[in-house]
Amino acid sequence: MGFSSRDLVVSDVAPVVAKARRRLIPFLFLLYIVAYLDRINVGFAALQMNQALGFSATVYSFGAGIFFLSYGLFEVPSNVILARVGARRWIARIMISWGLVSSAMMFVRGPAGFYALRFLLGAAEAGFFPGIIFYLTRWFPACDRARSIAAFMTAVLIAGVVGSPISGALLSLHGLGLAGWQWLFLLEGIPAVVLGFVVLRSLPERPEDARWLSAAEKAALAARLEDEAQTMKAEARTTGEALTSGRIWLLAIVYFTIPVTLYGIGFWLPQMIKAASGASNFTVGVLSAIPYAAGAVAMVIAGRHSDRTGERRWHIAIAAVVSAIGLALSTQAIGVTSSIASLSVAMLGLASMMGPFWALATSTVRGVGAAASIALINSVGNTGGFVGPYLLGAISDATHSFAIGLLAIAAMLVAGASLVLTVRDEA
Repeated sequence: MGFSSRDLVVSDVAPVVAKARRRLIPFLFLLYIVAYLDRINVGFAALQMNQALGFSATVYSFGAGIFFLSYGLFEVPSNVILARVGARRWIARIMISWGLVSSAMMFVRGPAGFYALRFLLGAAEAGFFPGIIFYLTRWFPACDRARSIAAFMTAVLIAGVVGSPISGALLSLHGLGLAGWQWLFLLEGIPAVVLGFVVLRSLPERPEDARWLSAAEKAALAARLEDEAQTMKAEARTTGEALTSGRIWLLAIVYFTIPVTLYGIGFWLPQMIKAASGASNFTVGVLSAIPYAAGAVAMVIAGRHSDRTGERRWHIAIAAVVSAIGLALSTQAIGVTSSIASLSVAMLGLASMMGPFWALATSTVRGVGAAASIALINSVGNTGGFVGPYLLGAISDATHSFAIGLLAIAAMLVAGASLVLTVRDEA
């Protein structure tokens, strides 16, 4: 008695999706932890580096943010290449090159070198995050996507939970003619290189390449994804359609508010907590982990709830307003306890946006158009990664306070919340 892959779609696809999630997400999660750590460890290095090299807040914030300009510039071509040559080979290339550049940050001696290496780091890493999101669309049906993407993206928050104390501890290393901030860059760049070779060897490209799925499981998942691709209303199937889609550009503008907040907080959080507490670098690292931990829990809960209800836009809008409230409260905080509490509210609201947002953004794209759409949204949005840190740094230099900068970011979040409610949800 034979079986039909169409019959398996109904009866067996949920266990297959769960199995794929258990196999893939922890590994991709690890890759993103390393990526995010290499991206924001400059925030901890700044506790020593800025004084050692004589960097002002404006110099530091420009160097921290210039990463996102090159990242955005190379994002779309990188993801289109990934769609054509395969995620396994291209993600491996990305990881190896960014790990080498990240470690080379130890050789920075002045503003020019700082700017150059941060620009190269952005170019090297361009395509990693949108490449993974595109990769996930080849494995997970739309109805399971918010929780899968949220589970993957909790790496951003866990990188803060785990990486903050580690980065704080690495600053205490001194020896072989290297300061603590140089050891931090050197040692945190190496894992990316090692994991790049692991990706090249072991990451399955599609469900049909997974040795841990049976023939029936492969057929069930492939048929489910094919059915979805045939029935959904496609907004963009080609690169040209992606670049000219009004809906994609609207989503890119909404997404801009997320990196503005994430990196505005991320690059300055250690220094804000240091100013509020006067604690040691290691203690600052431990305290910095608290907002990220709150965000990680909220991200998973929001992603599951969004998938369960099938609703995306209000999940994004409400979370954005909560984050804006947290930022506004942080400007009135007195002492380390109230500062961490208000920043935790800001981070949990921000984190709750991410799973529903990417589920909404990938609901009407497919093929090379999906790769280009995801990359376009991420590249436009990630210019916020330049704006957020630079805005806070420049305003801090001018006013000797983060308050006005945090309120400006809060206003952007509220604007994004209003805008996302105008986006069509065709899913």
